[in-house]
Amino acid sequence: MGGRQRPAKARTPRQKVDTRVEIARLEGFLAWEAEVAAAERDARAFAGQFAWLPAAERESLERAYAADRLRYAEEVVDRAVDRCRRLAARYRGECRRICARWAALCLSVTLAAALFAAVPAILRG
Repeated sequence: MGGRQRPAKARTPRQKVDTRVEIARLEGFLAWEAEVAAAERDARAFAGQFAWLPAAERESLERAYAADRLRYAEEVVDRAVDRCRRLAARYRGECRRICARWAALCLSVTLAAALFAAVPAILRG
C-alpha cells in the first residue's frame, strides 16, 4: 500500500536550507509512514478475522480498511493543521495589539516626560 507523502519541492542550489523546517518535514514524513504501517497492520488483523473469505476478498477488505483509516488520519491531520493556523493568526493579531499598546504607552510616557521637562523652562521664560 505504501505512504502517500507528497514529493518535496525541488530546491535551487542557492536556496538557504532551514534546518528546523527540514527536521519538521522529516518528522512529518516518518509519522505518516508509521501511520501507514499501523493502518496496514491493523487492516491485516481485521481481515484475518474473516478466515472463511477467499484470499482475494480478504485482500480487498484489507485495502479498503487501510484506505479508510488513512483517509480518516488525513482528515484529523488537516483539522489539526487548520486549528494551528487559526491559532497562529490569532496570536499574531494579539501580539500586534499588545505591541501597539506598548508603543502607545511608551510614546505617551515620553511625551509626558518631555512636557514636564519643558513646562518649568516655559514658566521661567
